[in-house]
Amino acid sequence: MNTRDRDDEGRARSARPRDGLGRPLEYGAGGVERQPEGVVRTPAETVREAQRLLDAGMPFHAHEVFEDAWKSGPAAAAALWRGLAQLAVGLTHAARGNAAGGARLLRRGAAGLTGVDGSAYGIDAAGLVRWAEGLAGRVDGGASVDAAAEAPRLGPSGGSSA
Repeated sequence: MNTRDRDDEGRARSARPRDGLGRPLEYGAGGVERQPEGVVRTPAETVREAQRLLDAGMPFHAHEVFEDAWKSGPAAAAALWRGLAQLAVGLTHAARGNAAGGARLLRRGAAGLTGVDGSAYGIDAAGLVRWAEGLAGRVDGGASVDAAAEAPRLGPSGGSSA
């Protein structure tokens, strides 16, 4: 008998609750409500929801919002949403204490956003590249990361959360 958790379509999907950084908790523990998968949002809704989650210190959940946009949006915008998803996962790993993985994903996301124009969506891609590269350097240097305190601004404030 297969006892793996499954979603409504029969795909393997853990039903364990998650914390704010997406780490699985024990069954029955309180956790953070998961982002529904496959939600089609407008670009403005995507940015608004992802920024809310980033500001709340929940970059893992923001990554899921960006991933939905990447998978459901036009191909021309895929690099933008994919790069943002990688930044959010990089911040997640850095906040979990995985310095090597966090720095690597922050740099991968920054590379993916280099030269991308996000202005049509109100996204300061160049500012986010600077933010990601700076954070990756600090993480490599041993800095501990608080996801909410390090949350980037997606809009025209240059990537900085301050």
